[in-house]
Amino acid sequence: MKSKVESRRSAIHGNGVFAIAPIKKGEEIIEYTGKLITHKKADALYSTEVETGHTFLFILNDKWVIDGNVDGNVGRWINTGCVPNAEAFVHADENGDKRKDRVVIEALHDIQAGEEIIYDYGIKLETGPDSAEIEAWACRCGAPNCKGTMLKWKGEEAVPTAEEHLAA
Repeated sequence: MKSKVESRRSAIHGNGVFAIAPIKKGEEIIEYTGKLITHKKADALYSTEVETGHTFLFILNDKWVIDGNVDGNVGRWINTGCVPNAEAFVHADENGDKRKDRVVIEALHDIQAGEEIIYDYGIKLETGPDSAEIEAWACRCGAPNCKGTMLKWKGEEAVPTAEEHLAA
């Protein structure tokens, strides 16, 4: 099947992924691919990258992380935003082989050619972030209701904007 997406420069952040043909609600857009590595290896390789807010790691399950830096496809360039038109789903292997679980990005609603594909990264913290984390993980989606951060944390009914959190 021919891909309905391509990577190009994004107004949100660096590269982005855009529909080049209409995509229907519920349709699989792309599988997020890359090298499978353990959580321990991901921490060892990229622990210093966390402060930059820029990694291509996707948690697959409790054993494995997909490293989109190695053998990754265009899916690694999908940006996050506060008004997503897509969602990432982990599809567990039917035989229980965690190495064969897959991450698939699917359309939340019909997407027109030319639209940027956006999903919520869903980065969750145990506690509220500090100003350095908010700066590193800033959301640049430009939506009127933008929270200003990609981060969510426990204990918050509704995630405040970055400014509201820091002012509290």
